[in-house]
Amino acid sequence: MTAAMMAFRSLRNLLMRRLTVPIQQGLNVGLRPMGSAAQEQASREAPCKASDHSYESLLVTAAQKHILHVQLNRPDKRNAMNKAFWREMVECFNKIAQDSDCRAVVISGAGKMFTSGIDLMDVASNLLQPEGDDVARISWYLRDLISRYQETFSVIEKCPKPVIAAVHGGCIGAGVDLITACDIRYCAQDAVFQVKEVDVGLAADVGTLQRLPKIIGNQSLVNELAFTARKMMADEALSSGLVSRVFPDKELMLDAAFALAAEIASKSPVAVQSTKINLLYSRDRPVSEGLNYMVRLGWPGGPGRGGCPQTGALPALPMALFVQATWNMSMLQTQDIIKAVQAMMEKKDAKSVTFSKL
Repeated sequence: MTAAMMAFRSLRNLLMRRLTVPIQQGLNVGLRPMGSAAQEQASREAPCKASDHSYESLLVTAAQKHILHVQLNRPDKRNAMNKAFWREMVECFNKIAQDSDCRAVVISGAGKMFTSGIDLMDVASNLLQPEGDDVARISWYLRDLISRYQETFSVIEKCPKPVIAAVHGGCIGAGVDLITACDIRYCAQDAVFQVKEVDVGLAADVGTLQRLPKIIGNQSLVNELAFTARKMMADEALSSGLVSRVFPDKELMLDAAFALAAEIASKSPVAVQSTKINLLYSRDRPVSEGLNYMVRLGWPGGPGRGGCPQTGALPALPMALFVQATWNMSMLQTQDIIKAVQAMMEKKDAKSVTFSKL
């Protein structure tokens, strides 16, 4: 029997013994008020510009260890999304996805508001004077352009690192497309959300109409917002489920967002990123199909060792292909589990565990 198999068998025995202790005792191990240690760390560290991120429309800083802060950085233009933005967001989050040192991301807007949406003056030539000399060729061009715009926000969703949106002031039009692609949304009391596209003769086409119904879970409300372009204020955003917390002002909101990011970053990156990918995979599929991708493949002596999920079918979407490729490997053989469980058994603070980069 290999050393790895022996280690995992020992771990399994530890877990089985752990299950025999009272549930309340197990739940209390290592818990403390969320973000307290993270808040202290945040107050000690000053952000510095991320050296490998240089953009015209974005400012990326290393807020603290393992955390990047991505700011929409056109405050004099109300952070309107110009041509550079649509290109640079893809470049930025593709880099973040490959950054083994980054474990969580906070997105916010510089200046007085999160974003006023698309910079129509800047992108008008693309939208109103498309390339092509007949209907078919113009349509082909526009299809490619819209697909690239959609990728600008889909890349946030596909990034395995958890992304927290911190919204203050206006979050208009494409801003709603952006935040619905994020994993967690906080806002300040002055936040205003508006699906604005119908007011400029468009249907929202870069993610809002697809993601907002899943987030809110109220099709009637989504229809109302999308058909009328009415404003949704912070309290309604909270009650509807668009955001999970509301704060009195921008400063307190950002403090909380970074504390949350630090809390996430203190966990095993294998566990956190696996959780995000499986949550997204399961969101769009029946429970049974989602569970198939959580089968304990690679657990010594466990189900599916060396094999495929029971369905045998390859998923169609890129995210699903990533899930297939990753979870058919041996995620449960990570040393992170052994470290975390050992700390729990020894009643050590979970934040004292040092996890390797991912």
